[in-house]
Amino acid sequence: MKLIKTLLAGLAAMVIAGGFALSAQATPITGMLNIAGTANFNTSSLTTASSATFSDVITLGGNTGDFAGFAVGTPVVMASYTFDPSTITNGLWSVGGFTFNLLSSTVVSRSAIFLSVSGTGIITGPPGFDPTPGTWAFTSQNAGGHPADTFSFSANTSAGAGVPDSGVTLALLGAGLMGLAAFRAKFGKV
Repeated sequence: MKLIKTLLAGLAAMVIAGGFALSAQATPITGMLNIAGTANFNTSSLTTASSATFSDVITLGGNTGDFAGFAVGTPVVMASYTFDPSTITNGLWSVGGFTFNLLSSTVVSRSAIFLSVSGTGIITGPPGFDPTPGTWAFTSQNAGGHPADTFSFSANTSAGAGVPDSGVTLALLGAGLMGLAAFRAKFGKV
């Protein structure tokens, strides 16, 4: 009888601890966000450009996951961006409570009329969301060296990599240890 009470008390403690683990953990951000607008580069040729400022930035279609609710044309706040050399930029873009903090840039390809940059960053969200690693791509087209160029930017989250399991592993470990203790108590005194 004492063993049963001990096991029940241990099980109750695991359920309570598991409940706290579930409520204390936030949710990773998932999905893809597409935005576009006008980029003004620091030179007229994308071959030599190293930074840009942005205007008229809006969300595009094709957004998924936590970004799916953004209507096409939702305004996006975008900071100035130095991509060559790579520069950490907190708050590169913000929309609907989500913010992208750029960690790295790599110029993938460039010519006088085309620029492609990619890299990594962290997306933060409204309360209840975990900061989530993401990958991103930035492209711009510049026909004839005009100072105002169109650009597109997409960010994809990497949710799932290193995401906590909400206490399930801990609960299974505890259940296994309780079973081992019960087995030892019953058969260990042979």
